[in-house]
Amino acid sequence: MRIIKGNVIIETRYQMNNTIFDDVFRTMIEKMPYLAVPLINEVFHTSYPQDVPIVQLRNEHQQENGEIITDSCLKIGGKLYHIECQSVDDTTMAIRMIEYDFSIAVENAQKLGRRYRIEFPKSCVLYLRSGNNTPDFLEVEMALSDEHTLLYRIPTIKLEGYTKDSIFEKDLLMLLPFYIMRYEKDIHEMSENPELFQNLLNEYEEIRSNLIKELSGEDKATLYMDLNKLIIKIADYICQSEEVVRKGIGEIMGGKVLELESERLLAEGKAIGEAEGETKGEERLSVLINRLILDGRSTEIQSVVTNAEIRKQMYKEYGI
Repeated sequence: MRIIKGNVIIETRYQMNNTIFDDVFRTMIEKMPYLAVPLINEVFHTSYPQDVPIVQLRNEHQQENGEIITDSCLKIGGKLYHIECQSVDDTTMAIRMIEYDFSIAVENAQKLGRRYRIEFPKSCVLYLRSGNNTPDFLEVEMALSDEHTLLYRIPTIKLEGYTKDSIFEKDLLMLLPFYIMRYEKDIHEMSENPELFQNLLNEYEEIRSNLIKELSGEDKATLYMDLNKLIIKIADYICQSEEVVRKGIGEIMGGKVLELESERLLAEGKAIGEAEGETKGEERLSVLINRLILDGRSTEIQSVVTNAEIRKQMYKEYGI
């Protein structure tokens, strides 16, 4: 892309250096896209139900000078939505967003006779870190060839503006993996101050408890474990220099259990069911795992999966 400063043309290409934050955000968009619905409702004042049909559009767009990769592009209720996740306040983001949005619009252009109609997506930027100068809207003033001007505005949403209570009140579970970043500057002090450290642990205990309430159904056990895994992943990264804090959060959120990824557990459950000659073996083990999580017995899951005798005892105990 070219940016003109005075009489100087600067050729720019946006390097797509994926960070752990990009990876986690895209994982949620790709594997748990319904988590984006409350975020879209929050930003654009819509009221989509959580089970609204979602079409995931490809996020790779070819341009003459290379490939542009966006964080997400979803079609909900006939509208296009584009959300970018930023770990820092980048002053070039407004230009980047209009380039991304133009690419999305062109790719979904409609031909009406000899005229084309392009619809720009409804876009926003989620800032995981923000400061006093981080704007509520990114703006680009476009001077058109007919001398008209158009102001292109992209709303922003800032993680620091949401407490754990408001996250659960608004069902913004997508923000939970990044919640530790609200305390990023205080992590070292917390590791040396027992009172501050305990306050943080209390917050994560509430998060764990609220998550169990929100995701208590048998069909949500996978989401519970996957979301926990992402919470631990970001906390491990942010607290990598503070072992005490990292370990404390990991133990509360069930870090030991997260070694058993939900996909692997379900695969093993299916294999166990076949070995036992049961057509519902996968479902049966999944139900048991969910019940153990809800009862705070996550440390027993490994034994249940690997030891047939213990598994039979647990089935009997829970009447499954």
